Amino acid sequence: MGVSMIKPLSTNYLRSLTDDTGIFQHTKFGIPDRSKGYTSDDNARALIAAVMLNKRIRDKESLNLINTYLAFIHHAQNEDGSFRNFMDYNRLFIEKTGSEDCLGRCLWALGFTLSEPSVPHNVQNTCKYMINQALPHVRSLRSPRAMAYAIIGLTSMMQTENALRYKFPYPNMESDDPAFLPEAQIVSLIEELAMRLHTQYQSNKGEGWQWFEDRITYGNAMLPWALFKASHFSHIEAFRQTAKESLDFLALITFAKEGYFKPVGSHGWLDRGGEAALYDEQPIEACEMLLACLEAYKTLGKETYREQASLCYEWFHGRNSRHESLIDAETGGCYDGIHASGLNLNQGSENIVSYCMAHEVMHNE
Repeated sequence: MGVSMIKPLSTNYLRSLTDDTGIFQHTKFGIPDRSKGYTSDDNARALIAAVMLNKRIRDKESLNLINTYLAFIHHAQNEDGSFRNFMDYNRLFIEKTGSEDCLGRCLWALGFTLSEPSVPHNVQNTCKYMINQALPHVRSLRSPRAMAYAIIGLTSMMQTENALRYKFPYPNMESDDPAFLPEAQIVSLIEELAMRLHTQYQSNKGEGWQWFEDRITYGNAMLPWALFKASHFSHIEAFRQTAKESLDFLALITFAKEGYFKPVGSHGWLDRGGEAALYDEQPIEACEMLLACLEAYKTLGKETYREQASLCYEWFHGRNSRHESLIDAETGGCYDGIHASGLNLNQGSENIVSYCMAHEVMHNE
């Protein structure tokens, strides 16, 4: 089924998973599972999807979703700028500080929201305030994916003209405050994180293995995507080359000879020198590979990357190892993935958000 034949996406299923606190983490089939509560990870992803939807729809409902998800992330941020992640249904966070990946995902969401002109200025100001609070933690990140998420958020923010020059409504938060990093220092921070990823890749690759770690697990495509993004600001050719090599290696593993996308399964992953786990295939991998391939296409101009992005999108609609659509025609939700025995019929937030991103990006190409 061609991209143009897919019906427009609405906010209905996102709204069904969202209450006045945020988006629920899991479902039992299509019903929110309140016992599993909420996460900052999912609300950050949902914020990105809501911003994309609002860009196209420009209605009150999509703006309400933006406000709800951003309010959750704001509440999750500690006084020192770090973020808590897991919240139970009683609206109590069950940890003092979340993972590095959580901080990275929040920065991705905040930077992306700040970069979008259709978002109201008061929302952008909130994003800028929160980014400023979180920046002192960025240089200490060591998780490759956390660094990648942070790079993508910061580069998104930097790509928007005057995004860093919005004035805060707080006297102690003006752009000339010594605590606020000027533009040149943020570019330097992006370069530093990108250099760490590049160095890790160079140290680890070899003998037919062109990857950052000895294992391919989750969120894989974020690593080359981040280096493509960083290359636009640093003009360091090595970043672009590492991004291309690693993305091409990942594509070699995940695009089947039969002509469809097949991500590395989460039930075992792929160890260096081993065989990729066949299942479970997860929607987030299709979404993030799509985003990385489109970035490669924009950077390098090779049509192959755009074709691969289309295959990632079509994975949701049945061009996959099961030849079954992951989109529920009744609810508009996205199934949790592909098992060896068939579809996982739960329809949690990570999956519908992944589909929303993929859908909106492909329909704006």
